[in-house]
Amino acid sequence: MRLYRPGALIVALGLVAGVAAVVTISRPAAADETQKVSYRGYEVTVPVSWPVVDLAANPTTCVRFDRPAVYLGRSTAQANCPAHLVGRSEGLVLEPLTTTEQQSAPGLLRRAVKDAGVLATAYYAPGDEQAADDVLATGRVVSKTQSAQVAQPAAAAPSVVATGKFTGQAFDACAAPSQSTMDAWLPDYKAVGIYVSGGLRACAQANLTPDWVSTNASKGWQFLLIDVGMQAPCTNFSSKMSTVPATALAQGKTAAANAVAAAQALGFTQRSAIYSDIEGYASTAACKASVLSYLSGWTQELNARGYVGGAYVAAGSGGVDLASAYTSTAYTRPDNLWFAHWGSTPTGTSRFIPSTYWTNHQRVHQYVGNATETHGGVSMSIDKNLVDLTAPPPPVTSLSVTGSVSSGTLRWTSPAGTTLGQIIVRGASGNTAPALPTSGTAIYNGTASAYAVTGLANSASYAYRAWVKDSTGKIGPGIGVRLIGTKATITASAASIMYTRAVTLSTTVTRINDGGKLSGVPVYLYSKAKTATKWSLVGQFTSDANGVVSSAQKPGVSTYYMWGYNGTTGLLGTRSASVLVQVQPAMSAYLTPPSIRLGQSSVLYGYLNPPHAGMTAYFQRRSGTSWVAVTTGKLATNGKFAFSIKPTARGTYTYRVVWLADADHQGTQTASKVLTVS
Repeated sequence: MRLYRPGALIVALGLVAGVAAVVTISRPAAADETQKVSYRGYEVTVPVSWPVVDLAANPTTCVRFDRPAVYLGRSTAQANCPAHLVGRSEGLVLEPLTTTEQQSAPGLLRRAVKDAGVLATAYYAPGDEQAADDVLATGRVVSKTQSAQVAQPAAAAPSVVATGKFTGQAFDACAAPSQSTMDAWLPDYKAVGIYVSGGLRACAQANLTPDWVSTNASKGWQFLLIDVGMQAPCTNFSSKMSTVPATALAQGKTAAANAVAAAQALGFTQRSAIYSDIEGYASTAACKASVLSYLSGWTQELNARGYVGGAYVAAGSGGVDLASAYTSTAYTRPDNLWFAHWGSTPTGTSRFIPSTYWTNHQRVHQYVGNATETHGGVSMSIDKNLVDLTAPPPPVTSLSVTGSVSSGTLRWTSPAGTTLGQIIVRGASGNTAPALPTSGTAIYNGTASAYAVTGLANSASYAYRAWVKDSTGKIGPGIGVRLIGTKATITASAASIMYTRAVTLSTTVTRINDGGKLSGVPVYLYSKAKTATKWSLVGQFTSDANGVVSSAQKPGVSTYYMWGYNGTTGLLGTRSASVLVQVQPAMSAYLTPPSIRLGQSSVLYGYLNPPHAGMTAYFQRRSGTSWVAVTTGKLATNGKFAFSIKPTARGTYTYRVVWLADADHQGTQTASKVLTVS
């Protein structure tokens, strides 16, 4: 796989076989010389040095993005392309507009010109999007053309796995072959490498559509998916990964995310392998670190999205560097290795890569490049490969988590037809499940179909992901599930009430992730006496539309209350804080008579409810601003107390009776009573 190097190509497309109607420039053009190109009533201004190729007149022309040109039309005929071409220059493709066109992608800036029925695609070298935008900005409609749009088919869920279980010969070509070529080359070949994404993808892919993928998959074809992105920093290519390893890792993740989007748009589902094409380079320590970091990010992101991370490398450069870091914990090695070692025997091995590495059906050996072969009467330039691959197992299904208070139960169904090694479950607090089977916290490793997670914090959320590891050690896509925390508040209408009076306890039950109210759910009220150690269920209630529940209670003693929600599927149970409601006994007092003559007696009596028989009642008299003890007495069985009063001097006297708190009740006192002595 050879990359185009800027500066190496200033030739007309007429030099490429099969290109007859190409506009060429016979002399060097000044930098500011331009030409106007019209197509279907759409006119655009481009450099005069750009050849113009009419694909209607030359349907087998290879639409190459590694050299400047303007291509008019769209041809799905078998293109006459080099076997493997990688790189990006600048140019333009003008073709009929249909509703099935793809959106802009790295290295391809697209504009739909509806009045002319034209799709304009400016291709550009990475980092030079502004130049492409400037070219498209010159476009104008000079005559309207009815757009031959077709109905947009309903989007289908990706369903093709690339590659499944396959051992045998495969070829890769710069442009996806026409359908007639694919049919002609069966059954001599049954696997094909296709370029699905990347800013340095050099050939247009007129044939590469979801229909092409599904049609050929139904005919038994297997696919090797290739992304051509940033290259090693120790090369002369225009798009290079950073020399800062952390930045290179992030670049690899971004490339992987774009590649997954492109693969899914074509119909390739999880468990598919996508190979990052890293061309040969003269390695140095710094360059090696960048490549390994980039491929680490690439593999991590693909794995996090349920895809297989693959790397296409030259055996003598990338192969050597990857092999040297095979056991290193500083990098994430690719799952699959596709290495180019041309001129060698197609054995799937290379002297640059130990045979003990990538042994679990993880290898593709490219052993011939730029070979022309003919099958079914159709010739094509290809690279030849020996493939030994299997796909990882399917994911678990029916993954769920049912919450209770401080625990949750995970359940899943293992995929049928898979020889199970183990189920791996990892977890994390919060709303984001671990992306990889090596991240987060280990929850479970085993072969069961359920597991109870305990010790969960109150009013906290958790996220889990489960992976299937088959008996060979391959790990399939992870499936995530969230256990959202809930919260129950508690308020009491009074902190202290008189015995026989009621207090209203209220709660609002919500989800902690978004504050949403839990309406119509069972909510439980618990209580325990101030002196007790165990909670008791008071009753079950149902929350209203606002998640609110209220209940009036008449505690006989000072009591703690707490609300609780026990959880359900996807929701963790919760307990509110506790609130203490103090109960104060009722204490009556009667003074009879309220006035006496000196030498006579009066009686202050009353009742404590509840009675507290045998406990002490304190009889007190006011002296100035203070109360002084007079005497004490014991409460009768019915809680009655009585104190006889016989003052020794005339005047006005104020009395009360006090009962001190015990473990169950607050202390209390009677109202003050005034005795007049004359």
